[in-house]
Amino acid sequence: MQKIAIYPGSFDPVTNGHLDIIERGLKLFDKIIVAVLHNPSKEFLFTVKERKHMIETSLKDFSDVEVDSFDGLLVDYAKKRNAQIILRGMRAVSDFEYEFQLALMNRRLNREVQTVFLMTGLRWIFTSSSIIKEAARFGGSIDGMVPPVANRKLKEKFGFV
Repeated sequence: MQKIAIYPGSFDPVTNGHLDIIERGLKLFDKIIVAVLHNPSKEFLFTVKERKHMIETSLKDFSDVEVDSFDGLLVDYAKKRNAQIILRGMRAVSDFEYEFQLALMNRRLNREVQTVFLMTGLRWIFTSSSIIKEAARFGGSIDGMVPPVANRKLKEKFGFV
């Protein structure tokens, strides 16, 4: 049976830290479905379509990665996609409590789906989409923190092109 992992997130925008988790996750799992969160009650800089495009462009050379979107319960989406694993990245100890609570709730909702945590590489430990957006909003250089497509899209959004 193929080991399929769901890597969920808002990816607003995708960062090199996200890509690091995906690439390392591919060493553990046969396939990773990057699942972009669609939540109409949350405000995003990029639409679901734009976020998916940035991820697909960044991962075009990986045949064992699929990009999709979802709303509702993550464990329901995982079951629908025949995934047994939820892949989550953690940057620092501060992420642990929240991620642990999510993992316990998901486990309670569906005991067949396991959560696997990967620590972000040291290079990306202080990189987050929100910090990157803040720097980009004011014209700061985000080169090397996001894939080229995300860098370009952020500059377009904030009028620096």
